[in-house]
Amino acid sequence: MNWFRRMMYGRYGSDQLNVAMLVASIALVLVSRIFRVRLLYWLSLVLLVLCYLRMFSRNIARRHEENQRFLRHWFPLRDRWYRMADNLKDIRTHRHFKCRNCGQKLRVPRGRGKVSITCPRCGNQFLGKT
Repeated sequence: MNWFRRMMYGRYGSDQLNVAMLVASIALVLVSRIFRVRLLYWLSLVLLVLCYLRMFSRNIARRHEENQRFLRHWFPLRDRWYRMADNLKDIRTHRHFKCRNCGQKLRVPRGRGKVSITCPRCGNQFLGKT
């Protein structure tokens, strides 16, 4: 185990982009096996090789910048996914509205009929049917 530690000294290692590439590679292998598409299989191998090349790279600054670019695109997608999941979690009990003035997300219990909704951020009032 000590030989591996010595070999990895000064190398980049793994990060979120490597994990994403590894997951994408595994997914592509599974899809290529199900639909028997050789191109997807080769694409998964290319991703896997790139993943290992990044991991053993000594150009740490460049790999860090690549990871930061990936994270700038990944976090908004992840946050949007989490917001959608939160909205679906309570879709039977609550209704979601967006303030027309400031864009604040508002959650109102269902089954109250037509109600006047007041935005806590800007004080804007509007009618909404729950």
